[in-house]
Amino acid sequence: MQDIDNLKELDKKDEKDEKDEKAEKAKEVRRLIIQMIAEANSGHPGGSLSMTDIITTLYFSIMNHSAANPTWEERDRFVLSKGHACPAFYAVLALCGYFPISELMNLRKLGSILQGHPDHEVTPGVDFSTGSLGQGISAACGMALAGKIDKKNYRVYVIIGDGESQEGQVWEAAMSAAHYKLDNLCAFLDYNKLQIDGEVEKIMNIEPVVDKWKAFGWNTLRIDGHSIEQIIEAVGIAHKTKDKPTMIVADTIKGKGVSFMEGRVGFHGVAPTRDQEQQALSELM
Repeated sequence: MQDIDNLKELDKKDEKDEKDEKAEKAKEVRRLIIQMIAEANSGHPGGSLSMTDIITTLYFSIMNHSAANPTWEERDRFVLSKGHACPAFYAVLALCGYFPISELMNLRKLGSILQGHPDHEVTPGVDFSTGSLGQGISAACGMALAGKIDKKNYRVYVIIGDGESQEGQVWEAAMSAAHYKLDNLCAFLDYNKLQIDGEVEKIMNIEPVVDKWKAFGWNTLRIDGHSIEQIIEAVGIAHKTKDKPTMIVADTIKGKGVSFMEGRVGFHGVAPTRDQEQQALSELM
């Protein structure tokens, strides 16, 4: 009995260590976001920080991909439809080994492989160029449909924004994905409830957002977008769902992890000063 109890305690310790490791990885991504945007004195910290836990979990715990072979035919595909939040994407790609971490400090510089929106022509690991809001989820649908036609086993993941969800093309894509029964497609809505001009509900309310995605024929889940456990569990449900794409509505906080950025629309597209950078980094230690 003592041996069984000891094994249970060891399992609990391993689970805690793994959980702590994943949380630390997300913190590392957040630190890099702050550093690269401060260095560039340009970029979008708010929405990058709100989606950090989602994209970090996808790349480090869920997706099949290869930094050594970015165009591996059997890889899972990822599309960042809200392309302006690319600092989070770039930080994750660098930590995965797609390019040196030092390259992050060249964000938005002339000639850099890391521009203000993802460019699949120049950045290793980027599957589709995004920036024009609403288009990324359509591209993800196309990738998923191609996978079905070619009888491939890869999955397609996409992150869209809540302000972006006011675009009509998002809903055309939603209708198309359901029609073609794209159960190899999993989307996340980074629902931080703020867009460049203010509160989403005041500019163009997207509620009832869960009911809308359900009405469009999607398997729809709602989670805490900062809970790694809930993200993994929701994707597991998506993998088991047949004949329907999955939308995971992830409730998040704009600027998550940095006290003076959290819930502040002013940091949608404004870089921190050097003093703010240091304060943010100290909070993310």
